[in-house]
Amino acid sequence: MNLARKVISEELIQFELHFKEAVKSRISLLDRIMQYIVKRKGKQMRPMFVLLCAKLGGRINESTYRAASLVELVHTATLVHDDVVDDSMERRGFFSVNALWKNKIAILVGDYLLSKGLLLSLTNKDHLVLEILTEAFKLMSEGELLQFEKSRKLNLKEDVYYDIIKGKTASLLASACAAGASTTFEGPEKVEKLKKFGEKVGMAFQIKDDLFDYGSGNIGKPTGNDIKEKKLTLPLIYTLNNCPPQTRRKLIYIVKNENTQKDKVSFLLEKVNEYGGIQYATEKMNSFRDEALNILYEFPDSDVRKALEELVRYTTDRTY
Repeated sequence: MNLARKVISEELIQFELHFKEAVKSRISLLDRIMQYIVKRKGKQMRPMFVLLCAKLGGRINESTYRAASLVELVHTATLVHDDVVDDSMERRGFFSVNALWKNKIAILVGDYLLSKGLLLSLTNKDHLVLEILTEAFKLMSEGELLQFEKSRKLNLKEDVYYDIIKGKTASLLASACAAGASTTFEGPEKVEKLKKFGEKVGMAFQIKDDLFDYGSGNIGKPTGNDIKEKKLTLPLIYTLNNCPPQTRRKLIYIVKNENTQKDKVSFLLEKVNEYGGIQYATEKMNSFRDEALNILYEFPDSDVRKALEELVRYTTDRTY
């Protein structure tokens, strides 16, 4: 992401100042937790997409920084809530908020972050940006609930899987791109185009996350973690639909009843590779990536466009 960070280096510094200001609180406990969150921020991919999509249309302005802050506030809130739901004690190699301050406080912190984002937009009358992000938040909730509903039966179809990840993952990245674009482009056409661009990137991003579950080495989460949580991801869905009935029954039994046994999970991982699940998911991931790039190439060539292309390729080439 070197080119992306170079193209918006000054803007990223300004964004960080805006974000720190946005999460400030008069309550010492909240302020301490906010400082902990800010110091352990991730790669900031979503704010980078906001800033670059905005810069594609013109000069970045105060509303752009507020849009990037809102995206990061929503994203951070969902991560805090997710850690509670998943009973996760770690986030990005550090203790999660719920690990240090317990679940009740973590839930309230997530709610606080969301309310700060809403107020940030409402106070400054960024109604279009707020509308874009509110729709994303709704889709994210629907995507998670659809996954809970469908995964129980372990007969997930590929089109339902795409509906799930379009909601739970791709919608926020799509909204990040649209929100940024809405602060510099005039009219809805380019905003919608960049929203679709972000959605395609988000689909590729989630499939890459799915593939990490079948890899090895230091990839940021334990191999087979999704299997232990009984999540049906694309490599496994493809395998279940393309292996012999006897193997399918055995794999489903492992997911349902033996998902914490290392030897059984290893057997499942081997079968997913054997029946082409890894290769198929990789091809679909690259297909979504290429669709995103084709949309991006409709815009004039520039350093900003090259930086966005670099970010897109990073989503599929990353090793963690």
